[in-house]
Amino acid sequence: MIPLRDENPTRRIPWVTLALIAANIAVFIYEVSLGTEALQAFWTRWALVPTRFLADPLAPAEFATLFTAMFMHAGWIHIGGNMLYLWIFGNNVEDRFGPLGFIAFYLVSGVAASTLQIVAAPTSSVPMLGASGAVAGVLGAYLLLYPGASVITLIPVFFFIEIARVPAFLVIGFWFVLQLGSGLASLGSAGAEAGGVAWFAHIGGFLAGVAVTLPVAVAKRRRRWR
Repeated sequence: MIPLRDENPTRRIPWVTLALIAANIAVFIYEVSLGTEALQAFWTRWALVPTRFLADPLAPAEFATLFTAMFMHAGWIHIGGNMLYLWIFGNNVEDRFGPLGFIAFYLVSGVAASTLQIVAAPTSSVPMLGASGAVAGVLGAYLLLYPGASVITLIPVFFFIEIARVPAFLVIGFWFVLQLGSGLASLGSAGAEAGGVAWFAHIGGFLAGVAVTLPVAVAKRRRRWR
């Protein structure tokens, strides 16, 4: 299932979400402008490398990569998918948390995502990069805050493509099950350490988003019951 947009209006313009998307696109344009060797050097310097990070996690240069890696992407599909999900689900989460709260939430989710991936593959020397972990946190928050919101979703069915309204809990739940299954399947194999998808970053970001949002969601439901 590929979400295209949701039917969940916001009360204000999501300036932080727009700024995050713009920042990610700006960094990607810079990456595209680099030659192959320069791009590899850029990734090596600013992406998060688990073995290097664990060797000296409090070094300013290494600590900074927890944040710089969130704004880097490895290709058009990588950034396109992340920014699509951020736009669809981020504006409503920002609406709930407010601009400053959303910035903090986004960064915390991204750091939690990287942390779990490091725990899953501590000996990996492959650079980790992408907004996927932080965006996963946004999905976790949206799931708790707006589980019944309608999401216009593209659904491939064999050789046909259907477009349907699907509740957010099904769209996001389906996504998380895929991440969890793939992550567990990679344990004990080269998959957790090799290049490719950082499944545990997705899982970590999602769980962090759920944990941070849970008190807000509970308070929201209590207000409704009164």
